[in-house]
Amino acid sequence: MDNIYQSIEILSKEKGIDAQIVLDAVKDAMLIAARKHFRTTENYDAVFDDKSGGLKLYAVKTVAEPVTDPALEMTLSEARRIDPKAEIGSEVRIQKPTDALGRISAQTAKQVIFQKVREAERDTIYREYADRVGELVNTTIKRIEGLDMVVDLGKTEARLPKREQSRLESYSVGDRVRCVIRIVDKSAKGPGVVVSRADSELVKRLFEQEVPEIYDGTVVIKGCAREAGERTKIAVFSRDRDVDCVGACVGMKGMRVQSIIRELRGEKIDIIEFSDDPVQFATHALSPAKISRVTVLDPLEHHMEVIVDDSQLSLAIGKKGQNVRLAAKLLGWKIDIKSEEEKRQEVQNAINLLSTGTPVADLIQYGLDEATVDALVKGDIGTVEKLGSMTPEELESISGIDEASVSRIQLAINGYYGPEYAEASGEYAEPVAAADMNPDMNPEVNPEDGGEAPPAEEAVDSSEPNENAGDAGSGTMMESAEVAAEAAPAEASGSEPV
Repeated sequence: MDNIYQSIEILSKEKGIDAQIVLDAVKDAMLIAARKHFRTTENYDAVFDDKSGGLKLYAVKTVAEPVTDPALEMTLSEARRIDPKAEIGSEVRIQKPTDALGRISAQTAKQVIFQKVREAERDTIYREYADRVGELVNTTIKRIEGLDMVVDLGKTEARLPKREQSRLESYSVGDRVRCVIRIVDKSAKGPGVVVSRADSELVKRLFEQEVPEIYDGTVVIKGCAREAGERTKIAVFSRDRDVDCVGACVGMKGMRVQSIIRELRGEKIDIIEFSDDPVQFATHALSPAKISRVTVLDPLEHHMEVIVDDSQLSLAIGKKGQNVRLAAKLLGWKIDIKSEEEKRQEVQNAINLLSTGTPVADLIQYGLDEATVDALVKGDIGTVEKLGSMTPEELESISGIDEASVSRIQLAINGYYGPEYAEASGEYAEPVAAADMNPDMNPEVNPEDGGEAPPAEEAVDSSEPNENAGDAGSGTMMESAEVAAEAAPAEASGSEPV
């Protein structure tokens, strides 16, 4: 244990932590080793000796009369043999040999020291790098662990996971790479710092280094959307009217942006001028495609529709939808891209739907529920006219339409076409038997006027079918409406039966 303080100083400087933290860890390790070695319940204390540069171990006992626990207490006479100034209630220190701790105790002490040092080192790293998230750092590949890489930051190690690597890049041990600090984790088992080559912050930091106008604040980066190894879209804005923000980022003959592209191993970069107008911003963000027009569908939900020429559709969408995906991420809007032909077809279908008849949804105001309307639309019944031409059996064959739904449809159609249609279809009028009729209500027979009933041979037998009457149960709803229209003039003429 001699000259241990010198070793503590070397270790603390190497790990970049306070020497007192290491010294306290060594003291705790010695106390744990002493309890395991001596196998007693005595209280121990480790003290650093300035003269020898080592640590001394003491057993601490309290002076008491009488002694109830010999492991923790001692008599006054025994205490005064060690310390003549001892009194009742005072503490006496008894030095213990440290050479007798043994190899196993030394291994235990070593583990405790390493654990304490790691915790102190992790706290130091967290305090140093927690405020540096997003900062560009120069690192060196130290070793490769599976798909991940461990890089050297100088004072500590950092991890470069596979998910934070660019698809275009591959490295070997000893290569120097520039990364951004992505995460600083205090509770991680391995390196507590995670760096990235795939984060969009890397592109921002590279532009800040290459473009002086961004560094001094004349040009501001408003947003950046990136798919590492494929493409990046970065939106910039100039605070000075005399400074072209896009031209400043591109540089003379593209020197500035080419330098960044080389650093990113050939990744494509689109530099876009930012605009507060979402329509204009979307037009710029979807470059290199040329946009015909942009329509905001829902400003609250951030939803827009973009129309492009037929020849520009594939360019606007990009490879596997990458161009529109990055543009939507940059804007923060949902973007629907359609060609001129698709839009024309959509408008034509809407016109055709309106011109062919009344939408079936209009029956909602006549009492038809929305669930039945949805079932009819899914069954390709989009207009009231088509619905009226169907029989009840045909309606019940549609998914989601039952007998109760057919009754509701009948009532709604009756309300839509008017009372004549309702009377013809028999939905509201109920047949009344001749025997139940009130004689007082019969204009042909009035006892008070001395009238007589018509002869028996002239009476109409209601039990016999009418040859001219159709089968109301098998007819369509529109046919019932036609019957009502034909019957209306006869009833209005007021002619008496012959």
